[in-house]
Amino acid sequence: MNGELLSILDAIERDKGISREVLIQAVESALATAARKTLSVPEEQEVTVTIDRDSGTLRVAADGHNVTGLDFSRIAAQTAKQVIIQKIREAEREVVYSEFQGRVGDIVTGTVHRFERGDVIVELGRAEAILPKSERIPREEYQQGERLQGYVLEVQKTLKGPAIVLSRTHEGFIRGLFAIEVPEISEGIVLIRAITREAGDRTKIAVSSTEDKVDCVGACVGMRGTRVKNIVRELHGEKIDIIRWQEDVREFIAAALQPAKISTIELDEGGKRALVIVDDDQLSLAIGKRGQNVRLASKLTGWELEIKSKSQMAIAERPIAELEGVGPTIESRLREAGVTTILQVARMSLEQLQQVPSIGPKTAQKLIDAAQQAMSARPSEAPPPAVEPAPAGEAEAASEAEPQDAVPDPAAPDEPAPEDAPAEPDPEPEAETDADAGGESPPRDESPEGAPPGPDGERADAGGPEAGA
Repeated sequence: MNGELLSILDAIERDKGISREVLIQAVESALATAARKTLSVPEEQEVTVTIDRDSGTLRVAADGHNVTGLDFSRIAAQTAKQVIIQKIREAEREVVYSEFQGRVGDIVTGTVHRFERGDVIVELGRAEAILPKSERIPREEYQQGERLQGYVLEVQKTLKGPAIVLSRTHEGFIRGLFAIEVPEISEGIVLIRAITREAGDRTKIAVSSTEDKVDCVGACVGMRGTRVKNIVRELHGEKIDIIRWQEDVREFIAAALQPAKISTIELDEGGKRALVIVDDDQLSLAIGKRGQNVRLASKLTGWELEIKSKSQMAIAERPIAELEGVGPTIESRLREAGVTTILQVARMSLEQLQQVPSIGPKTAQKLIDAAQQAMSARPSEAPPPAVEPAPAGEAEAASEAEPQDAVPDPAAPDEPAPEDAPAEPDPEPEAETDADAGGESPPRDESPEGAPPGPDGERADAGGPEAGA
């Protein structure tokens, strides 16, 4: 019987992962409680039970005296059984807690077991983990029995045992997936410098290499994209941008804003802000859908990025006199304060603008709103540059100087031609042109027949279709 007890404890040790010594101590404690009830020993007296680790022999002592021939009662045996079960459960929970406490930040693989109030319960062998709704990728659906990977976010001790919390939205989940798929990362050859993510939509990851012969981006992509495709498949189609880490801030910002092409970047080292100027056709690509591209690039680089097109910068560099709501007095006050362009007004805070004399809170807010609205205008919405009207005399002179095509009045009588002007032949009746039929007609030769050739030996209508050919 004693040898059988040790065999049972060895089997529990292999199955539960609980050490043999912990199990023996649990049995000794349970048997001591049962012996106290059987012998009716008072609480002030000590009762101990010792099990020999080699032979499994029991030794019972009450108040320092050995007790032999002890026969446990049914109630005492039932109590000992409950105590043993309770001790084993506590030891098993402690083993699970210690195991997963050391795996915080790792990727674990389990099976979807059940669903509880929107949370997913994942079976991890002898333990269960919870994937809260807040840590799930949006629009992601799971089926019972489906294989699932997750990032161990935290492990907590509760009355029901250790609570293992998983996450699929954490940036560490991306880091762990790349470490699994890319051996160069686990070996330390390729380093992940920064990760930023909007789960379910897009991830940007910056990598670098410790060896010149290893291409960090190529190692992460894999042959024909096999490595990154496996990660995208696990994330159910989430887009991943792999960017090469650059020590130069301007180059790093330009790489982070890909696929947009950057024209120039102006840095504010003190405020860690950057003004990025792009061509008009690259503005929407640099900003991204709902501002996602510039938002992720800003988090990845650690710089506050402001994207402007060249048309918007042309507006920003205009004098403050062209800004709506700026009169002569306000313009004079702003120039005295060193503010001369619309861009400067747009970058000022409400408190800074109120420090300018003659500008109150309402006026300051109106000026800032007008400047920001002018700065944020799309290229197609940008107002044309202001043109000063010409004096009345010059305008009349210009209108008189411009040639105008005279439209003859069919009801008016033909005026006689001047004496020194040669007589013109009567115009031939016009045939129907392509324009009359709804199309376009080539330019008609209006030169009279027999007109002398030009200096190059060509007629005046040499710019027709044949010339273009």
